Amino acid sequence: MTKIDQARKPREGEELDAARLESWLRDTLPELQGEVSISQFPGGASNLTYMVQVGDTELVLRRPPFGANIASAHDMGREYRVLSRLSAVMPQAPKPLAYCEDESVLGAPFYVMERIKGVILRRELPKDLGFGPDECRQLSESLLDVQQQLHSIDYTAAGLSELGKPEGYVERQVRGWDGRWEKAITDDIQDAPQVRQWLMDKQPGDSGYVGIIHNDYKFDNVILDPVDPTKLIGVLDWEMATLGDPLMDLGCSMAYWVQADDPAPLQVARMGPTHVPGMLTRRELVARYAERAGMKLDNFDFYYVFGLFRLAVIVQQIYRRYYEGKTRDERFAVFGQMAMLLNRTAAAAIEASDL
Repeated sequence: MTKIDQARKPREGEELDAARLESWLRDTLPELQGEVSISQFPGGASNLTYMVQVGDTELVLRRPPFGANIASAHDMGREYRVLSRLSAVMPQAPKPLAYCEDESVLGAPFYVMERIKGVILRRELPKDLGFGPDECRQLSESLLDVQQQLHSIDYTAAGLSELGKPEGYVERQVRGWDGRWEKAITDDIQDAPQVRQWLMDKQPGDSGYVGIIHNDYKFDNVILDPVDPTKLIGVLDWEMATLGDPLMDLGCSMAYWVQADDPAPLQVARMGPTHVPGMLTRRELVARYAERAGMKLDNFDFYYVFGLFRLAVIVQQIYRRYYEGKTRDERFAVFGQMAMLLNRTAAAAIEASDL
C-alpha cells in the first residue's frame, strides 16, 4: 500500500476556531464521540480543506479562503447541494454530511463530508508508487475516463437539472472570464489583448453536448486507490461544477496538462506529473475522449486556449489577493508571473492553430 495523503498543521493565518467548531459538531452530528483535532491538507489555492478528526472518525471540512470576495466561486451551500445529489449517482463523489451557513462559527459558511482515504498526486510522481510507463498510461486513461463518465451522467435523473444554464454557455464563459481578468489584473502584470480578442472572435458556440462539468478537473483534485493507484476512487473540489459544454471542461483540464515536449518555462510551472513517460499527450487524451463520447473534435484549439486563459485568470485572481495583502501565503507570490506565462502559452497555441 502506498502513502495516503496526509493533513498537516494549519498554515499561519488559516487556523480554525477549534472551540466553536467543536461546539457546532456536537450539536449537529451528536453521534460523533471523542476528542476533536484539526489539521489542514497541503494542496489547494482556492477553497481551503481541513481534516477534522472526532475520536476515530475522520471528516473533511471545506471553507472559503480568508480574504476572498468572489462569492460565486466560494459558494459552500451550492457545493454541498451538488455533492448531496451527485454522490448518489457517482461513486467517486464524496458524501457531504452537514452544512453551516452561520458565519459566527468559523467566519464563513462551510460544510463537512466523509473522508475518502487515498493517494493524491501533486507536482511529482511519488517514487514509492513504483510506476513505469504502462502504469502511467493506465493512470492517465483512468483520469480521462472518469471525466468523460461525469459528463455522461443523466443530470435530470440525478436532480441536477437546475445546476446551470447550458444554453449560451460558451459565450457566457468567454465574456465572463474576460471581465474577471479586467477586475483581477494588477499594475505589475501585462495584459493579453491578442488572446482575449481571439477567444471573442473564434468562439464556436455551443457544441450541442450538455453535461455536468467539474471545471477544475486535474490530478490533485482526484484520489487514487492506495492498493491500485491506477484507479480513481474520489473526485474533490466541486466548487465550480455546473451544467455546460463538456468540451469546455476538457479544455480547462488540458490547460493543466504539461507534457514532456513542452517548453522549459511550462515545465517549471507544471502542477502535476503529466510529463513522465507513459502519460498520454494532450492530443492522445482528446482523441480518447472523442472516441469514448462518440463525437468529432475538429476545433479543439479553441477549448485549449480558453482553458489556458481561464487558468490565467484564476491564478491572477489569487495573486491579486496576495498583492493586496489579503493573504500571507507565500506560495502566491509568483502567481502573477504564472498568469503571464499561461497567457504567453495561449498566444503560442493561437499562432500554431488553423482556426
